[in-house]
Amino acid sequence: MKLPHLINRLIKGLLLLAVACAVGSAEDAVPIAAKFPIGQVFKAADTLAAPVDESVNAMECLSGLCWTGAAFSVRCESTTQIGANAVFRFPSAKPVGDAINDLVAMEWYAVLDDAGQPVKAPAMVVVHESGSGMTVGRMVARGLRDRGLHAFMMQLPFYGLRRSPEKNRDEQEFAALMSQGIADTRRSRDAVAALPWIDPENVSLQGTSLGGFVAATSSGLDAAYRNVFVLLAGGDLPKLVMTGERETASLRRQLEAKGFIGPTLYELLNRFEPNRLAHRIPANRLWVYSANFDTTVPPTHAESFAKAAGISDDHHIRMPASHYSGVLFLPVVLDQIATQCGGRAILATALKQP
Repeated sequence: MKLPHLINRLIKGLLLLAVACAVGSAEDAVPIAAKFPIGQVFKAADTLAAPVDESVNAMECLSGLCWTGAAFSVRCESTTQIGANAVFRFPSAKPVGDAINDLVAMEWYAVLDDAGQPVKAPAMVVVHESGSGMTVGRMVARGLRDRGLHAFMMQLPFYGLRRSPEKNRDEQEFAALMSQGIADTRRSRDAVAALPWIDPENVSLQGTSLGGFVAATSSGLDAAYRNVFVLLAGGDLPKLVMTGERETASLRRQLEAKGFIGPTLYELLNRFEPNRLAHRIPANRLWVYSANFDTTVPPTHAESFAKAAGISDDHHIRMPASHYSGVLFLPVVLDQIATQCGGRAILATALKQP
C-alpha cells in the first residue's frame, strides 16, 4: 500500500473514531432479542402509484425505474450486528435473479422505553455509502436512534446479508443493481410504514454519498417520504462518473471494461440521474448537505441537484470540509435531521454539561 493511501485511511479511521462518541457507540447495550418480535411477519403493500408527469424526460426516466405494485411480507429476524436490535427482510421490488441478493435486509435501530420495549416514534430509512462495511450508514442510524427516531438502514444490493459469498459485487450488472437499489429504497418506506411502532405519515429518508444518489433518485419517484436528506451527493451523475476521482474513477474503469465508453456510458448513467426527477420532490421537504472541499463528489453536484429541485438556500447546507472530514459535522447534521423529523437534538445538551 502506498504511503499516501495509508495516511488517508488512517485519517479516515481517526475521524470516524472522533465522531463515534457524539453519534452513538457501536457497542451500546442492546436489549435481548426476546423483547423484539423475532419471527413475526407483517403484511405490507406497495403504495407507488402509476407515474404521471408533464415532462417527457421525467416520464422516460420513471418508466425505467417504476414497477407494478404488489402486496409483500416483512419478516423480523434476529441479528448479530452490534448496535442493531433486529433485521427486517422482505422481497426486492425489482429482483435480479439472485435469491440471496433479492431478499432485502434492513437493520433496525429501535427507540426503546425504560423496559426495553419499542415505542411509537418517527422513522428514518437510511441508505449507506459505498464502503463494504457500511460504517457511516450504521453510524447515522445509531445517531438518529439516539435522537428519538426509529432508524432502518437498508443494505444496498450485494452488500451485507444480500451478498452471495461466491459473487463479487464489482462483477454485477451496474444498471440492474442501481435500478434495484432505487426501487428497494422506495419499497423500504412501505415496509417500515407497516410496522406497529411507526406513524406511516412520518417516515423520512436519508442517504450518504452513493446512498445519497440512490435516495435522491428514489425520492423523485413520488412524494411518499415525509422528508428527504441528501448528504454528500447530488445530481449530474454521468458527469461525476465520467470525470470524477477516487471511487468514481474506479467505477468508470469497471464500466469502460464492459464496453461503456463515451455516449454509451452517459446513456447508462443517465437512466438513474437524480436531476431528471428532482422537480417531483417537494422542495420544502428536501435538504441537501455538501462539502466545500469535496473532490470525490464536488459541491457542484449538490448545487445542480438543489437547483433542479428548486429548494431555498437555507435547505442547502454547505460544510467547510472534504468528503471524508465532513464526518466531523455529523453530530450537528444529525441534530438538524432529527429535530426536523420529530426527534430531539443531543449536542446542545451535551455541551451544557459540566
